[in-house]
Amino acid sequence: MSSNRKTELAILGKLNIEALNAMQVRASESIMTHDDVILLSPTGTGKTLAFLLPIVKLLKPDLHEIQAVIIVPSRELAIQIHQVLIDMGAGFKVNVVYGGRSGSKDRIELKHPPSILVGTPGRVADHIRRDVIDVSSTEFLVLDEFDKSLEIGFEHELTEIVSALISLKKKVLTSATQKSKIPSFMGINDPTILNYLTQKSPSVSLKLVNCLKENKFECVLKLVRHLGDKNGIIFCNFKTSIFPLSRFLRKNKIDHACFHGDLEQREREQSLIKFRNGTHQLLIASDLAARGIDVPALDFIAHYELPGRPDEFVHRNGRTGRMNETGEVFILKWKNESLPIFIKDAERVTLQERQVTQPKKWVTLYIAGGKKDKISKGDIAGLFFKQGGLEKNQLGLIELQQDCAYVAVPPKEVARLIRTLNNVRLKKRKIRIHKLD
Repeated sequence: MSSNRKTELAILGKLNIEALNAMQVRASESIMTHDDVILLSPTGTGKTLAFLLPIVKLLKPDLHEIQAVIIVPSRELAIQIHQVLIDMGAGFKVNVVYGGRSGSKDRIELKHPPSILVGTPGRVADHIRRDVIDVSSTEFLVLDEFDKSLEIGFEHELTEIVSALISLKKKVLTSATQKSKIPSFMGINDPTILNYLTQKSPSVSLKLVNCLKENKFECVLKLVRHLGDKNGIIFCNFKTSIFPLSRFLRKNKIDHACFHGDLEQREREQSLIKFRNGTHQLLIASDLAARGIDVPALDFIAHYELPGRPDEFVHRNGRTGRMNETGEVFILKWKNESLPIFIKDAERVTLQERQVTQPKKWVTLYIAGGKKDKISKGDIAGLFFKQGGLEKNQLGLIELQQDCAYVAVPPKEVARLIRTLNNVRLKKRKIRIHKLD
């Protein structure tokens, strides 16, 4: 058995993955043996691991320069890929850079070059211009969700980045759609194309709900009560739709989080953290949440407003029914609203509204201490079990970041835990704990 194979098994073990799926196996092999690879596969099929595994195998442990650059269209996707790389524990230095993050903090962290740099086009291009990073030895480039980067206007920055990669040997482009042509600045003439987009998922059912009013507020309320304790995303086309819908749901005591471009980066991250750990089971979101975010398997997706293009519809729906899970997609239609031609075979349903109030299972606590303080998830779990007095089933998801951590705990334990654990020492650091509102 080769050392690469041992490394792959060790990585999969760290990620709690038993085996790669067929797409990941084929993609990994193609990236190892071909210089230019185009990977087209639906959202939620595991493209990230499909390109990270071969890149990690190809890196040189003794070369202390940027060997691979991974470009993504959004901050959330950059953070997600960075976290996957850390969780893989492959032993290579990794840094993430994106707009909205302190440039001076980037410069400090990049003084010692990472083996892998993950970032958004604007921030990576800016660091190249300012000589913050040296990419003259970089041999591997991944443009993840490249169509989205082009769609939102990053062609100039991408061209600039590719031009600076003078030692480039291997290029990988991924997408969940095949609407975009391969950009000419990539210099790709005869790529290996892996197309898994034609493999439709039979596990998602499309359902049409007729709404009496144009604003559909009451329709959303009935849907949420119909679904009970299921978790999912309600998509809106505009931020101006999210705000009044959110106010209406809060007025009717429907707990939820919001996710859109007007929120600060930390607010968006915290919305996703609370959604992942079950503090919130409902996310009201713009198309920013259609791809490139790390969320659990969702029971349903609802379209408060329908997107204008079929690929956007597909991306939204791809958040449910993922990786062999089943899911439901609800289309909320006002009586005078016409459906786009790309929506077919939707089953008309009547919602069975149930007046149920779901007790909140989890509340999120914020801990002012993280990886940079040498704190591990095990340290946090030990603190909450030993000094906090929690039983094993009372500790929810722990998310550990560089400078902080988030822990899901039962609502009835919140006040006592804060009173007991605030200002205690963990790894020689006095930590602050408070409830995340």
